[in-house]
Amino acid sequence: MQNILVHICCSVDSHYFLQKMQKDYPDAQLIGFFYDPNIHPYSEYYLRLLDVKRSCKKLGINLIEGEYDYDAWIDAVRGLEEEPEKGARCSVCFDRRFEVSAKKARELGCNYFTSTLLTSPKKSIKQLKQSGDYLADKFGIKFLAPDYRQKNGTQEQNIIAKEAKLYRQNYCGCLYALKQQREQQYRLLSELFLPISNQIQPGSIEERIALYKKREELEEQNIEYEIIKKRFLNWRLLYGIVKEKNETVISHILPYSKLKNGYSRGKIERTISDIHYFSRDEIKFITLKTYNQLAKTKYNSVLELEFTPPTFNDELKVREKIVDSPYDLSTIIVVDKIPTKKIELKIDSNLYEDVKEDLVIINYP
Repeated sequence: MQNILVHICCSVDSHYFLQKMQKDYPDAQLIGFFYDPNIHPYSEYYLRLLDVKRSCKKLGINLIEGEYDYDAWIDAVRGLEEEPEKGARCSVCFDRRFEVSAKKARELGCNYFTSTLLTSPKKSIKQLKQSGDYLADKFGIKFLAPDYRQKNGTQEQNIIAKEAKLYRQNYCGCLYALKQQREQQYRLLSELFLPISNQIQPGSIEERIALYKKREELEEQNIEYEIIKKRFLNWRLLYGIVKEKNETVISHILPYSKLKNGYSRGKIERTISDIHYFSRDEIKFITLKTYNQLAKTKYNSVLELEFTPPTFNDELKVREKIVDSPYDLSTIIVVDKIPTKKIELKIDSNLYEDVKEDLVIINYP
């Protein structure tokens, strides 16, 4: 029996590719090898690995995880940051991943190695084959380069991925490709944002990890479900500071707060039902005591709230109790004590159209 090591990049490519390999090489033992130090950030790497593990388990493929040596990968592509997709940076990336894969194949006694990257429509088969052949020759094995994109292969791959409820990533994987893609889309690089509080943000990688872990729990319990996409208005706080007479005021900014031009100065001019209204720009202040009452929490300080807040959805419920409309984007700030002197605010937040996934349970067994 011949052994084939299959370098795996993601479940969407591998789930289709491995099934084709099982059909074309029925007597071979396929060994999956997930080696992708190019994927950034690590949370995205972890999510893709999580989904590959599920896919391999379903297909009966033994999976080995390679080292996440991201720093070494960065050094390898240094100077090629602005290269386009399928350019010189990709060649270096393939060389590095294939060299480690070929070395692992020889170590495991495999006669051949190949890669699921061959099915990716965003990659050059010629580029992949050149790298694979060179490194296979270097390590005394063979590189297999089947073209499973032919005869509507890409369409079939997408159908299989949807039927298997696989995680469908929306960028290639590396930091530089992500940056170029988001610039072309005029979109925020939200994948690289992580609040100091570690609060899970809507549409974030961390939210997707939680969803796909829940998917596996439902499957273990034989509970039917669907993963449904929805379009929504997302929000990210990039920066925020409140000062009273040049002294920083420890504060917490509620979700969907938006400040016109990112800057304002003024004073609290009126108070109605524990809500303190700023003199301009529709800004509202509440005390931590009021926040605790609305959120049914027991924070001792705003600093504690800032670093260990409730869930994003729970904070939205607090916001809904302060403003009377879901379309209200007023800035709402929580402080320990309401400032009495002149206040200066600098807040940079981003509102943008986005897509997220929801897990919908169909019925319980």
